[in-house]
Amino acid sequence: MKNTLISTTIALVLTTCITGFTAKPNDISIQTPQQLAQSPLTVTMLARYESGQYGVSAAEILDYHAQSKSIFVVNAKSGQVDILDASIISTVQATKSPLALNNLTKKSTLNLALDLNLTRLGSVNSIAIYSNLLAVAIERGDSKGNPVQDHGFIGFYRLDNTGKATYLHAVEVGYLPDNVVFTHDGSKVIVANEGEPNDDYTVDPEGSISIININNNVPVKQAINISFNEFNTQSARHHELPKGVKINGPKSSVSQDLEPEYIAISHDNSQAFVSLQENNAIAVIDLKSQRVERIVDLGSKDYGLAKNAIDASDKDGKVNIQTYPGVYGLYQPDTIATYSINGVDFIVTANEGDARDYAGFSEETRAGKLTLDKNHPQFDAIQDKTQLGRLKVTTSIGDTDNDGDIDRIYSFGSRSFSIWDAQGKQVFDSGNDFDRITADRLGINFNNNNRKNKGDNRSDDKGAEPEALALGAIDGRKYAFIGLERTSGFMIYDITEPRQAYFVDYIVNRDFAPKFEVKDGVVTKGDPSAVGDLGPEGMKFIAANESPNGKPLLFIANEVSGTTVVYQLQN
Repeated sequence: MKNTLISTTIALVLTTCITGFTAKPNDISIQTPQQLAQSPLTVTMLARYESGQYGVSAAEILDYHAQSKSIFVVNAKSGQVDILDASIISTVQATKSPLALNNLTKKSTLNLALDLNLTRLGSVNSIAIYSNLLAVAIERGDSKGNPVQDHGFIGFYRLDNTGKATYLHAVEVGYLPDNVVFTHDGSKVIVANEGEPNDDYTVDPEGSISIININNNVPVKQAINISFNEFNTQSARHHELPKGVKINGPKSSVSQDLEPEYIAISHDNSQAFVSLQENNAIAVIDLKSQRVERIVDLGSKDYGLAKNAIDASDKDGKVNIQTYPGVYGLYQPDTIATYSINGVDFIVTANEGDARDYAGFSEETRAGKLTLDKNHPQFDAIQDKTQLGRLKVTTSIGDTDNDGDIDRIYSFGSRSFSIWDAQGKQVFDSGNDFDRITADRLGINFNNNNRKNKGDNRSDDKGAEPEALALGAIDGRKYAFIGLERTSGFMIYDITEPRQAYFVDYIVNRDFAPKFEVKDGVVTKGDPSAVGDLGPEGMKFIAANESPNGKPLLFIANEVSGTTVVYQLQN
């Protein structure tokens, strides 16, 4: 009986990928028949590229060059960028074998280390294209052997109509450039420099933002760097730092502890919104005055509310979604994006969550190991591994009365996506939709790992783990596409009305039955090529007017399976 149920689930999932699937009204309570009628989408896989590399970030972040019909994909650990030929998309038809599809071809590869000709260069982290200009972010180790603790670089290339990239020059930026974007008008490149500590936590570089001006389609050779030094203790703007911003690196200043992760640009190019993931905050950068305008504390999510109920254990052997009063999730967004309605900006965040977990310092523990206030409503539940005992939580905050025990339990991430206004006020959150929808579709395979098939394996951690994010407009309606890093696949929401956003569909191209395992980039069990797409890391929406087949597309780079996938989206 168990095998029959699994096969039935897989059949449903694969059908979703090929034809699209409109959720049943009882999948999620906030949908109405009117909403479903407004926003049906048919999602069809058209093309796919298999790198044959697993668990080594062979497909991480991507962008599209419309003139040459080329997809540029970060092959992170290799320090290279793969260039895929997307011209086939103009003629290809829907596939009936999405798990095995491999019809995209690689045209060429950019070798950043060779072009920049510098020592100690590491992984490529991000890529962005505007017109015929390509920007690529690459990290660099320091002279003491720390792998990413030196200033990184943005390498610039000129693209021709065939997709051939000609190296221009590189611009030095801050420590560990993790995300690079162009402003909407192409006049600037903005870089989030994460500034991660080394594993011993003896070196913690400052996080920062870099601005590279583009003059007459040519990048200048020196960046403008914006630091957070004014927010350090005893500095001029320290009083402006909200108390809820999580600062907890040992012996680190505020500017060292803040770690810029991802960037989104306001509709008028006047502001950059930057996710500070580990700090549970967003920084707003004034691009005209080239300074930090403000830092916004994102607060926490109450798992005691029915709309936010979660499964908190990987040892309960079932779907067990319930409320936990006194337990909270920190939003901690990774990917961040913006859209505007009548000139008003809204910020969309994929609330992945992340802990500081290093050899020299770790804030991460299990709830069962906390010294909890004896009056806490979950005092007994944390002793039970099938309830809260296994939940990964922070030790850095939660002692609200400073008596040495924990009064509020905080876990990492919120297992959701959110919409915020430009002042940082939340106007929508998807609650526990991701838990409930994946449980409804996948059963015990929900909250799966992305390096092996083991259902319920991530319930104690961050659930399905929303990380990737893309926004797009189709036939006058605006959509958010949210990639689930662990369970894999992506959610689709109609966000046309920010305060009334609603679920549209869940698409996943994954077979949850085969046994396989990938450890440290090595396949140790089974054949992951038979499983499908694992670990969506980067997403790019392509509007119909830029698409090779004249229809809206969604490109997805899957980090663990090393696959790049193209979906067609139609009303």
